[in-house]
Amino acid sequence: MRILITGANGLVGQGVLRECLRDPHVTAVAALGRHPSGQAHAKLSEITCADFADLSAVEDALLPFDACFYCAGAPPLGTAEDEYRHVTLDLTLNVATTLAGLNPGIVFVYISGAHSNPASRLMPLRIKGETEQALAALPVRTVMLRPGGIQPVEGVRSPHAAMAAVHALAGPLLGLGVRLLPGALTTTGRVGRAMLAVLSQQPLPAVVENAEINRLGA
Repeated sequence: MRILITGANGLVGQGVLRECLRDPHVTAVAALGRHPSGQAHAKLSEITCADFADLSAVEDALLPFDACFYCAGAPPLGTAEDEYRHVTLDLTLNVATTLAGLNPGIVFVYISGAHSNPASRLMPLRIKGETEQALAALPVRTVMLRPGGIQPVEGVRSPHAAMAAVHALAGPLLGLGVRLLPGALTTTGRVGRAMLAVLSQQPLPAVVENAEINRLGA
């Protein structure tokens, strides 16, 4: 399999990238982002793009791929609604639409979030839900992963200093929560393994909730 990953510098993307590089069935991985992933591996190549709203300069590097693991996004706390919508909805759709045109058989696996719903009163969940709907309407196979709380494991760290501090303090509690509350909490490693496992399922699931992420990624 040839996998394209966005957001490889982020909390989720770091873990997903590690699992892809470990998997013997994955022959090549490309990290699409504004900055290099910081990882080095024989399977890994970097595709640097300053703005996901304009991929014209890197289109030649965006094929052929079997799947895109879309892990990029804006933090829901501290981001204004207009910016959150632009990053979450507009940029995601532009990447997905571009990839659908270049790779008609690609599977687009999107990191959404638990309780995402276009009718939600909570801004991040509403916009995530709208993004899910828009992706599902595209001429490409899509899978929506809806993790709840995510524990960073194996050295993965949030790029946001405040969140990294919270994870450092709450690490033991998060680990206990993953075991006791499998419907609500998961880990970066399990998310990555679940994304890979989904690709072998027939038919592809439309939505994968947190408990199923843990089952697939165990």
